Amino acid sequence: MKRSASHAGTWYSKDSKTLSDMLDKWLYEAAMDGTRPKSEGPIRAVIAPHAGLSYSGKTAAFAYAGVDPDAVSRVFVLGPSHHVYLDGCALSRCSVYETPLGDMNVDAASVALLKATGLFGDMDLAVDEEEHSIELHLPFIHKVMARKTNGPFQIVPILVGSLSPAKQALYGRILAPYLAASDSLFVVSSDFCHWGSRFRYTPHDPQTPIFKHIEALDRTGMDLIENLDVGGFTKYLQTTGNTICGRHPISLLLQTMAAIDMRKSSEILASDRSSFSIQFVRYAQSGQCLIPTDSSVSYASAICFMH
Repeated sequence: MKRSASHAGTWYSKDSKTLSDMLDKWLYEAAMDGTRPKSEGPIRAVIAPHAGLSYSGKTAAFAYAGVDPDAVSRVFVLGPSHHVYLDGCALSRCSVYETPLGDMNVDAASVALLKATGLFGDMDLAVDEEEHSIELHLPFIHKVMARKTNGPFQIVPILVGSLSPAKQALYGRILAPYLAASDSLFVVSSDFCHWGSRFRYTPHDPQTPIFKHIEALDRTGMDLIENLDVGGFTKYLQTTGNTICGRHPISLLLQTMAAIDMRKSSEILASDRSSFSIQFVRYAQSGQCLIPTDSSVSYASAICFMH
C-alpha cells in the first residue's frame, strides 16, 4: 500500500522541479552559513519544523544540510499526532511513501520488530494521509538521501501520541538500539511556540515586545533540550504551557538517548558524560508579534551527535 503525498500542492509544491530547486537553494544557503557549528561526526538525529515549507523550509534546511547520506541506511521519522488522540505510538501500514521527488520504501523489517513488542498501534491510511508532521520532512529526506552512493535507504515513520513520562521512557528503551546503530538517522518533527488567540496561548510581558518574549520562552526550552534534561523539559512545559507541538517526540528522543547512556553506564569504561550532544543551529518565527491580536509560529532546528 502506498501513502500519497497528500499535502503536496498545498503545504509545499507538487511540481518536482520547483520543489527540488527550492530545497537545493535552502540546503546550499544553510551549508554556506558561517554560523553553523563544526561537525562532531555524522549527525545521528535532527529536530526540525513541519509547517508549510514556504514558512519553515529555510529553518529546516539547517538541520539537514550536514547530514551524510552515506552514513545512513534507515531514517526514523517521529512526528506528533495532530488529529487523532494516541497515548502510545503508531506505525504505518504502508510499504511506500510518495513524494513529488520520488517514492521512498518503508523498512518492513524494522516495522515488524517494533510491532512485535506489542506496544505500537497501526495508522490506517486515512490517519496517515491526514497527518502532516511526518510528510513535511519527506522532501528533505529524499533530497538529502538522493546523494547516497553506497546502497539504498528506507524510512520508518512513527506517529507519537501524548505519552506520559513513564511511556516516554518505555518507548525510549525500545528505540534505543535503533538510535545506537551507526546507520540510523532519527528525524524529530516539531514546531515551537504557537502564539496568538487562535492558538489560545497569549502570555507576554507588557514591558517586552511580544516576539522577544516568545523567543526567550522558546530558548529556555531549547536550552533544556541541549542539556538533555528531559525532566526539566517536562517541568518547563507544565509551568509555561508552551505550545510546542512536537514536545512528545522531542521528549522521546531525549529518553532514547538516556536509555543508551544508562546501558553504557554499566560498562567498565563508563563516563559521566553523555554519549550525545544536541546543538540548535537555527531559530525563526513566522512573523513578529507586536500587538495582542498578532499571531506567529516559531521554528527551530537542531542537530545531534553521538560520541
